[in-house]
Amino acid sequence: MAKNKTTETESSVTDFINATDDEAKRNDAFELVKIMQKTSGFEAKMWGPSIIGFGSYHYKYASGHEGDAPLAAFSPRKAAISLYLHVPAEEREKTLAKFGKHKSAKGCIYIKKLADIDVETLKNMISISVNELQKQYPSN
Repeated sequence: MAKNKTTETESSVTDFINATDDEAKRNDAFELVKIMQKTSGFEAKMWGPSIIGFGSYHYKYASGHEGDAPLAAFSPRKAAISLYLHVPAEEREKTLAKFGKHKSAKGCIYIKKLADIDVETLKNMISISVNELQKQYPSN
């Protein structure tokens, strides 16, 4: 079975963000850490080399593949800030309609900057993600 690349590490979140070249993106990343920590109730941790995650859950698929993942996360990538939030399909579309300027894929939401989005909607999405994943994957 393949080992997960994205696992929690001991790397410094602050050092990672400070290494971001774009000053605006760096400032947004520090603000996102504050928002996600306060909303999720979990401290920021590095997951792999480039994802900042909050809390964790253990999953196991029918295929036997299992691992740990953050309950909510983001990464200040060069092209955009990637948000990793689990919002169930039935809520996703109506929630994203209030979110602001973004692009989305199945497991990711991309924003250029925090000023483009509604922060209250982001906080709601973080809460949904944490609650849904904790409900779906209760701790043993």
